[in-house]
Amino acid sequence: MRYSPESLQAFVQTVESGSFSAAARALHKSQSTISAAVANLETDLGFRLFSRDSRSPVLTENGRRALAQVRDILAASAQLDELAVRLAGEVEPRLSLAVSDFWQTDYHESLLKRFATRFPDIEFECMIAEDADVIDLLQAGRAHIGVIRVQPDYPADIVTSRLQVEAQMAIYLHHQHPLAQQQRVSQTALKSVRQLCLNTWIENERQQSGTGIWSAPSYLLLLEMAEQGFGWSILPRWLVQQFGHQLLRELPVSGWPQRISVDAVWSRSTPPGPAGYWMIDQLQGQAPD
Repeated sequence: MRYSPESLQAFVQTVESGSFSAAARALHKSQSTISAAVANLETDLGFRLFSRDSRSPVLTENGRRALAQVRDILAASAQLDELAVRLAGEVEPRLSLAVSDFWQTDYHESLLKRFATRFPDIEFECMIAEDADVIDLLQAGRAHIGVIRVQPDYPADIVTSRLQVEAQMAIYLHHQHPLAQQQRVSQTALKSVRQLCLNTWIENERQQSGTGIWSAPSYLLLLEMAEQGFGWSILPRWLVQQFGHQLLRELPVSGWPQRISVDAVWSRSTPPGPAGYWMIDQLQGQAPD
């Protein structure tokens, strides 16, 4: 390839992140490395991708035209890498999967049973992680595949595939709380009660939250905290039904429950092997066994 993959990824990530510093954080690189990669790409192309007239990088007209082509190149490169791994046929000795608590246990168990039959000798690890934590695990090479709720944007080195399944989320509160006795619950009423939320959701939820936010790194912990009466929480419906003790009530809040779309994600830099791609196919529901 005439243009280095690192330069192409730095360009796309800078566009998606809005700054060289944000792109550097997303790709776990230094800002100088990202700036140099983009500058090298501009030199190779022979034109400016960004205007430097403002504090934030703004795409030039040539940059806008190049962006779509660069994204196509990265996508084609990822597809070629995937094909090479599949055709090589040498199964990786170890596979690590990071999933959210909202991933239904029965679907997960069915997947693992098929995996154990197909790859009986592989070392397998399953971790519980959420949102940005999953992305960090993939970029660090600590996990090979992630299953997370759809994110508003992804780093340029992360490959995504939308799954057919969805998660159903609802708002729950201890059944003895006065708010749990009401026929309708407003957002204003919720603000008067402590919110229990995921660590990775704190900043996104802060504006909607009430007094004294509490957080935990998993939905199971949030379920326990809600059952102990510490506040209300957004929880997967299946989790409450399967692991709850009939202590929580689903609150009738406008706009809830919600259906959450789910992505399978993996890294271009440290892609899974044949067993990992088999698992991705199974997650997508596309592959014959």
